[in-house]
Amino acid sequence: MAQVAVAFVWHMHQPWYPDDLAGENLMPWVRLHGVKSYYGMALHLQEFPEMRCTINFVPCLVEQIRRYVEENRTDRFLEITQIPAGDLNEEQALFLLNNFFHANPQQMILPYPRYRELYTRRAFGKLPAEQVLRRFQESDLRDLQVWFNLTWIHPLVFERDSELKELLRKGRFFSEADKMLVISRHRQILTQILPLYRQLVETGQVELSTTPYYHPILPLLLDKRLARETMPEVRLPHFLTPYPDDAQWHVRRAVEYHTSVFCAKPSGMWPAEGSVCQSMIPLLASHGIRWIATDEGILSVSTHGLVGRDSRGFVRNPEQLYQPYWVQEGQAKLAVVFRDHALSDLIGFHYQRSDGEEAAQDFLAKLQAIGRAIADSRTALVPVILDGENCWEHYPKGGVPFLRALYRLCTSTPGVEPVCISDFLQRHPPRNTLPRLVAGSWINANFDIWIGHDEDNLAWDLLHQTREFLRQHQQESQLPADTVNRAWREIYIAEGSDWFWWYGPHHSTPQDTVFDYLFRKHLQNVYILLGVPPPPQLAQRIRRRAVRPIHTQPTSFVEVRIDGRRRPLEWIGAGQYSIHQERGTMVMMTSGPITEMYFGFTPNVLFLRIDFDAPSAQVLPAYDRLRIRFAEPEGYELEVLQPGSANPKIRLLRNGQEVAASGIQYAQNQIAELAIPFDTLGVAIDQPVAFYVELMEGNQSRDRAPRDSTIQLQRPSPDFERINWDV
Repeated sequence: MAQVAVAFVWHMHQPWYPDDLAGENLMPWVRLHGVKSYYGMALHLQEFPEMRCTINFVPCLVEQIRRYVEENRTDRFLEITQIPAGDLNEEQALFLLNNFFHANPQQMILPYPRYRELYTRRAFGKLPAEQVLRRFQESDLRDLQVWFNLTWIHPLVFERDSELKELLRKGRFFSEADKMLVISRHRQILTQILPLYRQLVETGQVELSTTPYYHPILPLLLDKRLARETMPEVRLPHFLTPYPDDAQWHVRRAVEYHTSVFCAKPSGMWPAEGSVCQSMIPLLASHGIRWIATDEGILSVSTHGLVGRDSRGFVRNPEQLYQPYWVQEGQAKLAVVFRDHALSDLIGFHYQRSDGEEAAQDFLAKLQAIGRAIADSRTALVPVILDGENCWEHYPKGGVPFLRALYRLCTSTPGVEPVCISDFLQRHPPRNTLPRLVAGSWINANFDIWIGHDEDNLAWDLLHQTREFLRQHQQESQLPADTVNRAWREIYIAEGSDWFWWYGPHHSTPQDTVFDYLFRKHLQNVYILLGVPPPPQLAQRIRRRAVRPIHTQPTSFVEVRIDGRRRPLEWIGAGQYSIHQERGTMVMMTSGPITEMYFGFTPNVLFLRIDFDAPSAQVLPAYDRLRIRFAEPEGYELEVLQPGSANPKIRLLRNGQEVAASGIQYAQNQIAELAIPFDTLGVAIDQPVAFYVELMEGNQSRDRAPRDSTIQLQRPSPDFERINWDV
């Protein structure tokens, strides 16, 4: 029977949420996971000084934590929380109702009577926020502000903080002072996270490892064709240019940043999503990485099935799985360990439904069974690798009973020893070398999640086109070094795996549209930094599935007199878009003068009406241009220069060159109206039209509608009304 060394690797990761050009952060997850799991996991380790494990920090997460602490950064959820409940406007109150129940209902909402009451009143899935808002009084909204932030604090904090414990007991009718106490605790906890982990390193309890900086799928940066190693029939993006320089940047910067924050170079790395390939070995070794970790599925395909599981889930040839290996490419060599997929999934997905003590005992029994299955006297290395934050939301009491039992048993069970990976490798270096490391990830030993589907491939192609634009612009222009660096940073951010995770058919979240928006926004930022308008394609949503429509479609032809006067009867039958239809989403942050748009047609002409928060004659003189940018037909752009003046000029551009604007009409008075012949745009019957409207001041876009997508319709046939009536 072998001794069992269990190597927990808790992977701490969040994607890069801030948009530095816009000066906003739409997502709260760094802060919320920080005050819950990142802090709580360190407290658990402090309770058990004999416990050993590896904590894998993704650098872009660490940087975001430091921004909260050192720069007093915020996020949209925190901004909404800090507004006194009595001062919330309608949009902010709707944001609360749409977003402040983002927590596991069973474990983080329903156990608390007041939060459960508010959750029931909200009637998710039955009524939109606009219809239930009248059910919520000022005290209800304040209690919701408090409860959302309170439930995200780790349970161990309440054991130590009498004031927070009193808020739990109070439960309702919170004051503004109560709310600010919760927020101040968030800030205080965030300041303690990184120092706590430094202390755990100093005491020898923890080894800290890293990941390429913005969490990219490193093999796909090196060569997208590597996806074909385990998916030979996969459809790849159109552009297959490798980005070895980008891969180099992510690794080098990760090591440098980790070293500067934690005062020691990382020895190990969990590549993003456990994604590995043979060709990455020299790159990692050149930056001092001595070990990497990935999934047992990679070992299985790399050994042609020598390691695998039978129909009952038992490991074939367990002595081959539970050991480290050397991998070598040229003169570069490093160690690789392979996670036990089943044990990792037990913690990640299954033990949450069990009693904590019983689940921990089951886990230890399985470790002992591994020891019995290996006949010789070697020490078996059992890597258990999973996210260090997400699963605890689904555990009773935040996983505290389970983790306490797990750590107690791991440090007291004969024949079982918790280890840091570097310590184990120093005592038990690999004895065998893998002939080749097959390219793949921890999911099915392939890259199917991140490449091969229409949405994924489109995202890769848009990334490539933006990157190529930056590369060429950098060569041809004398740009300040800081501008170039900021533009490349946006490219590196867009290379993160998380954006591609949400594209395609595999995964979905209520925040799909926000992730889609952020990916495209980082690409748009490259153009903005270079002083060039982003291409209209970046205004088109990539995520097509289950997207809530933001505008209605025309139902009949319209007859419009282009005079800028509000005549509602003219627009009966037109499609309509309202800024309110995007309210409640996390994209709608900054208010602008555009409030509503109508769009209609005859068989030959597209009509557009733009309403503002005041008469257009008062609004438009402050702007240099009213711009309509077309994603379809591609390359067209219509500009109204000096749109608030008595003599505006109309320009129609195609691919940046002015063309005849025959037949286009514009007028403004109370509203702005345009008539645009379809033939002028080269649009035939049944062909699509997609556009958005911008107000420009100089080269800066001051308002845009829709905010992150386009109005989409088709040129109608002369039979449109008859067909529509028949339907």
